[in-house]
Amino acid sequence: MVDIDGVISLFGFAAQPWMEGAAAPGGSFHTVDGIPHFLSCAAAENLRALAVHFDLVWASGWEEKAEEYLPRLLDLPSGLPFLRFERSPGRSNAHWKLDAIEEYARSRALAWIDDAFNDACHTWADARPAPTLLVRTAPERGLTSVEAQLLVGWAREPAPAPAVNRRSKLART
Repeated sequence: MVDIDGVISLFGFAAQPWMEGAAAPGGSFHTVDGIPHFLSCAAAENLRALAVHFDLVWASGWEEKAEEYLPRLLDLPSGLPFLRFERSPGRSNAHWKLDAIEEYARSRALAWIDDAFNDACHTWADARPAPTLLVRTAPERGLTSVEAQLLVGWAREPAPAPAVNRRSKLART
């Protein structure tokens, strides 16, 4: 499951290299439905590498707009599925994506990349019987090689026996 804002579309970084002693990340600004987004080249490169190990699914409020814009702008795989979300959260104080992600993933193992997990997400992941990895990104850096390496390592791990280890792995990077 791949979020976009804070994972691929970055925000909160210093706009100029001389500001706060930090350089802006590599990427470029694009307008998506009239809204400017700074799209990360590194995040796109990491997603292309992850596509070898994972079936990527857009888990973003962008919904079908992800497919409409991102393959063309960032040379990402086209034809990726996307989730649709209810506009009113179905769980009290829960992350608004949980219902759609659970419905899509069902009992499959899943890794979810997002910049905005809350306690409800971690509780949900812990309760899933299938292996589950939550990978938090910093919205000013997005999906870096650090998170990508974590994901690849997790994908290569043998699945635990259901009766031995049902607890989900969680990453808070």
